[in-house]
Amino acid sequence: MEQFEKSDTQAKKGLLEKIKLYLSKRTSPPHTDRRKFDHDFAVSTSFHGVHNIVRNPSRIRKVVWLLVVLGSISLLVWQVYSRLVNYFRWPTTTSMEVQYVERIEFPAVTFCNLNSAFISANRFQAEAAATFSVIFFLWNIVSKVLHLQEISTNSTSSKEAIDFLASERNFSITEFVKENGFYLNSSTLLECEFFGKPCGPEDFAHVFTEYGNCFTFNHGETIQAKEKVSVSGRGLHLLFNVKQEEFTDDPTLGFVDAGITFVIHSPMKVPQFDGLGLSSPVGMHTRVTIRQVKTVHQEYPWGECNPHMKLQNFRTYSTSGCLQECKAWHIKKQCGCLPFLLPGNGIECDLQKFYNCVSPILDHIEVKGLCTVGTHNSSCPVPCEETEYPASISYSTFPSQKALKYLSKKLNQSQQYIRENLVNIEINYSDLNYKITQQQKAVSVSELLADLGGQLGLFCGASVITIIEIIEYIFTNFYWICILFLLKIPEMAQGTPAPQNHLVNKDSIEVC
Repeated sequence: MEQFEKSDTQAKKGLLEKIKLYLSKRTSPPHTDRRKFDHDFAVSTSFHGVHNIVRNPSRIRKVVWLLVVLGSISLLVWQVYSRLVNYFRWPTTTSMEVQYVERIEFPAVTFCNLNSAFISANRFQAEAAATFSVIFFLWNIVSKVLHLQEISTNSTSSKEAIDFLASERNFSITEFVKENGFYLNSSTLLECEFFGKPCGPEDFAHVFTEYGNCFTFNHGETIQAKEKVSVSGRGLHLLFNVKQEEFTDDPTLGFVDAGITFVIHSPMKVPQFDGLGLSSPVGMHTRVTIRQVKTVHQEYPWGECNPHMKLQNFRTYSTSGCLQECKAWHIKKQCGCLPFLLPGNGIECDLQKFYNCVSPILDHIEVKGLCTVGTHNSSCPVPCEETEYPASISYSTFPSQKALKYLSKKLNQSQQYIRENLVNIEINYSDLNYKITQQQKAVSVSELLADLGGQLGLFCGASVITIIEIIEYIFTNFYWICILFLLKIPEMAQGTPAPQNHLVNKDSIEVC
């Protein structure tokens, strides 16, 4: 390493010696030539005002013009400085535009039963019913990867869970939830209509969320996602039967609501219920009116997005998908397995791993801030483009008295059952338009150059050609000064006359 540094230093010294030798062989121009060069530059430069200082015979006018030029230069420096400071603050502007279209893409909608984690314990035998609270406790641990929550490790359920895991090593909570959670068939989805066309359970894709089994209409891989609708005021109409008696509603387990929760999102994004879910209670007709809003963020340093961010398991970047991949990476690295609720390929974590490794790692990720959202240098910066669907929601009692009798007869159920289990949901576009909110650079490079050029022209009548002239003038004088010092310094240091080959210019140097 030291040899490389020595060779590098020697190479630099060698280069400097060559430059010094080259300059020492050059002759310094006579003093009169240098004065003539300065005068020619002053009278011929395109920098306005300088020639008035040189050519004016009156000393008073020369002073006036000198003050004018110096004042213009001062104003120019101040303006250029303020423009550069403003540019490097990376300012942005936000524009909003409404685009009217004939056809618009319908979003994806994911539905979950509010009290549907598992089928009610009443449907199990006594032994299974006893372990139901344990399974629910374990489900809270499993769903923690999507919805961070505090889980007590000192509770009775925690001790029972440890015993359950020891005795049921082959128990799969994935299969248990899928088989015993909320299901979608002709008995739970009573009506389905999409822009006047009938639809059914086969048009929904199954997804796992913190609510257990959920179902997405207009999923990214279905046909409807590729179709665009052309009529406002109509959309998706659904009639659900939540079957409260079949699913647990034990308040001690956290189930205190009855109805359907749903989230409206882009077909390319994963559903995110935390803070974004809408709810429709039983015995109500919920009307949802949506608009499409597209948001464009600028990349750093103007904004906080990173255009180079890509996800391995999703075609479109989103902060929710990024967070899931971030958690999956840390869990897979520390635990050697992958939770089934998170994307990716790997060995699925069993319940023992969930309890002993995954849950502590999730707490560690939260405390240490290993998966953060927002700024450009966070784990998951904001997307450069995203589509959202803000909604206006209204409710009315469902069904009416006559409709209640009709549905009671049609479904062969009591009127009380209809009131306590049916949920009617409509989702429509308010109008065939979408709003674009775009973050833009307040000052681009071309605008900065144009502004600086305008300041140069206003105060000094200068341009790029003028700047090149000044650079040439400064470089030429610097070149002559270097030659002069290389000839004079040896004389002053040694007290001897200059070498013979420089005697020709001695008189001119002494005059200088």
